[in-house]
Amino acid sequence: MSGLDELARARLAHITERGHLRGLEPLSARRGAVAVLQSGEELVNFSSNDYLGLATDPRLAAALSRGAAQHGSGAGASRLVCGDFDAHHALERAIADLEGTEASLLFNSGYAANCGLIPALVGPGDLIASDALNHASLIDGCRLSRASVEVYAHGDLDVLGRILAQASRARRRLVLTDTVFSMDGDRAPLAGLAALCDKHGALLVVDEAHATGILGPRGAGLVAALGLGAHVDARMGTLSKAAGLVGAHVSGSRLLRDLLINQARTLIFSTALPPAISVAALEATRIITSPEGDALRTRLFDNVTTLAQGLQAIGVPARTDSPIFPVVTGSPESAVHAMLHLRRRGILAKAIRPPTVPEGTSRLRIAVSAAHTKDQLSALVDALRTI
Repeated sequence: MSGLDELARARLAHITERGHLRGLEPLSARRGAVAVLQSGEELVNFSSNDYLGLATDPRLAAALSRGAAQHGSGAGASRLVCGDFDAHHALERAIADLEGTEASLLFNSGYAANCGLIPALVGPGDLIASDALNHASLIDGCRLSRASVEVYAHGDLDVLGRILAQASRARRRLVLTDTVFSMDGDRAPLAGLAALCDKHGALLVVDEAHATGILGPRGAGLVAALGLGAHVDARMGTLSKAAGLVGAHVSGSRLLRDLLINQARTLIFSTALPPAISVAALEATRIITSPEGDALRTRLFDNVTTLAQGLQAIGVPARTDSPIFPVVTGSPESAVHAMLHLRRRGILAKAIRPPTVPEGTSRLRIAVSAAHTKDQLSALVDALRTI
């Protein structure tokens, strides 16, 4: 056995002992909210971020095909070399229009966007104040920036205010938060954050991954829903959740876009998003911003309310302001047990364990879609009742 294999075996043994071992489980097909495993087993999927049910929409598949026929299967280079296509720019204009910003810039993923954006804005001598439950991509973006980082207790404006007040020697101060938190589904106190940033002269950067497409006017996100666009310096959103595709974008001023083109390493040194994806995403954006998009959001939150009421009836805490429902079990073993129990009842709800969530808070992360039926929601509640 090689030294590398010995290292891998030792680390995997440690991961297994803690109940954190994970693996891949390929799907062979999807039909709406139903996932088909390689074995042919069909499960109602409550683990997907496909909030509006667009990931299997035939119009997006047709747009993707048209884009591939026109532009080929890949971009062929980074955008600064020769991988920059008119389809990218058309999509960026549509996203900026949705967000109500001067400009937008595409990235290959939300992870790449955050890891490129943060180091482009701050560095040594600067201070980042980061919410304790921020997504891993934000955390890693902080690390890459080499700025000083202060983690404030989740959503705690008093703690954040003290951090900003005591950071007067920092060259720049940046506050970083998700708007809808991916594992708990709660919303950041965005108005309070904006007020603190205005008071202390700090930049405010937000991750709208789980808000874009489902909150705010035309699905523009929580920033737009609260009318805080003038108080947020940069917002990241994804194409991989409500839009049903892959990729991400950072929206803000034209100067921010120009800065990122020149300094965001995850953009500069990555082959560009395939232009065919941009063609499909333009179609997704058209649907999201249309009256049909409003209807999908209405259906989604009708499902959210239905499930919340069902969970509350069996003693599970539930909120109605996002499609993410954490069913906290505590230990990794209990989360896996619950996952397997639901699977025997025909339901896919993956166990979420550390390091994705803090120790002692392993859970099932239930995600609701506009594609779910009332019968599927009832089946989930019935299955949870029997655990």
